[in-house]
Amino acid sequence: MPALRVFITNMSAPMPFYRKVYLLLRNNAIKVVKRQSCCGYPGEPGC
Repeated sequence: MPALRVFITNMSAPMPFYRKVYLLLRNNAIKVVKRQSCCGYPGEPGC
């Protein structure tokens, strides 16, 4: 599954855990609001 591999790669970025959770929520909210498959921040958690 390429999507799972991308998710794991994005979540392994060197940053604090709380920042990863924040970006995950923010980027998924952007995707939902804009009705798109990408939030516009490739490489960040949740995108």
